[in-house]
Amino acid sequence: MVIKKRERLEIIKDILTCIKEKKNIKPTRLLYSSNLSPQMFKEYVNELTSKGFILVNVDIHKGKEKKFMSLTQKGNSFLNEYKTIENFIQNFGL
Repeated sequence: MVIKKRERLEIIKDILTCIKEKKNIKPTRLLYSSNLSPQMFKEYVNELTSKGFILVNVDIHKGKEKKFMSLTQKGNSFLNEYKTIENFIQNFGL
């Protein structure tokens, strides 16, 4: 069995897809879903946040801070374009 290492764009797609499917997802749940080390996860989230693909929303309830992540329009557009590229590659049997 050959284990294929995920490429950077595939990891980004996986993170954004998970956020899109779960709407507002907590960082810990997203970390588990992304199957990345905490350090790598933090780097990807920081990059996606700084580039405007995701928003980190903070809700303060009874003095406790809860973070949720949501997809921006830019993140949603990325997923749509990524799907177009996947379909293109698949149509050519690559």
